[in-house]
Amino acid sequence: MSDTVDAAVPDRDRPSGGAAEDRPRLGARLALFYRQVVSELRKVIWPTRRDLLAYTWVVIIFVTVVAIIVAGLDLIFAKVVLRVFGS
Repeated sequence: MSDTVDAAVPDRDRPSGGAAEDRPRLGARLALFYRQVVSELRKVIWPTRRDLLAYTWVVIIFVTVVAIIVAGLDLIFAKVVLRVFGS
């Protein structure tokens, strides 16, 4: 009975059992990974220099505005805490 069940299970669904000879060697796996990374990077649409500069300025301005808001809130909360708890 178990022979028919085991025969019906495809090899990819069976546990490997530590058979290292079935896997490619480390160098082959790294080479495959590198080729796949390069292939994916070729699909990327890279921004132009003008776009990159525009995005950079947007980020710098946004971070500056958020920093000013956080500094203002910190100043307000510090004054409130000092008034409540005195010093």
